[in-house]
Amino acid sequence: MSVRYPIISVTGSSGAGTTSVKRTFEQIFRREGINACYIEGDAFHRYDRIEMRNVMEEESARGNNHFSHFGPAANLLDELEEVFRTYSARGVAKTRHYVHDEAEAALFGQEPGTFTEWKSLQAHSDLLFYEGLHGASVTDKVNIARHADLKIGVVPVINLEWIQKIHRDRADRGYTTEAVMDTILRRMPDYTRYICPQFTETDINFQRVPTVDTSNPFTARWIPTADESMVIIRFAKPSGIDFPYLLSMIHDSFMSRANSIVIPGAKLDIAMQLILTPFILQLVERRRRLTQGRKFDERAHENF
Repeated sequence: MSVRYPIISVTGSSGAGTTSVKRTFEQIFRREGINACYIEGDAFHRYDRIEMRNVMEEESARGNNHFSHFGPAANLLDELEEVFRTYSARGVAKTRHYVHDEAEAALFGQEPGTFTEWKSLQAHSDLLFYEGLHGASVTDKVNIARHADLKIGVVPVINLEWIQKIHRDRADRGYTTEAVMDTILRRMPDYTRYICPQFTETDINFQRVPTVDTSNPFTARWIPTADESMVIIRFAKPSGIDFPYLLSMIHDSFMSRANSIVIPGAKLDIAMQLILTPFILQLVERRRRLTQGRKFDERAHENF
């Protein structure tokens, strides 16, 4: 963790909705005049799309049918922790971009499923924002969670998460339902070992729960809408959270536990704005006070 170079980490499974949460953060950064730099979890996959397919086939031939992007072997978690460590110490680091589809291929000028070159993050940023699979990962070899100043978990109930992934992968990536099902099953051991444990490390979790039947996610014709959902917001440290204020500002919300508030799904964006903005401003204000204090000390030393 770092006062001078804070890090915000949003973590969640594939199809959880972390990209939507990223857009809310971008709105806050833009409104508050915060200069953020960004890294994506996909940039730290170990293999490009073709390499990953080949490695999966090799692992299957050895009897391992559960090799997946959720596990550490398929990711550069040491490098990701080094990025967090380097940024928190000096405000510098490198990242790259994973080209997902044809639209991004046209933008970056290379084939889908490949990586761009590593490049340095922009200089003089106020904070680093991470969004991806392993932003609060703790294993026997890495502890990424300890470097982040604000950790957010995006955790739909699992049937809803699967529905979102199935619809996204079919619509955006051209996969069949059967192919997505195979991916879900292959990832399940790593999901339980490496994804779920992160949500005990996070400071705030947003968990969307549908209020319609999602018993068979593989036959669901559409994703439950925000109006067909509730969101449970859990705070790891509820002290200092103004729950009466949140309850008064978010209509039809209620507290389900001393550290949890439940809101209508359609109120998620306003709830995130109300909850996250003070946290973000606190991180940035601490940084600015420290930076200004150091500049003052340097000027005083020069004058002396």
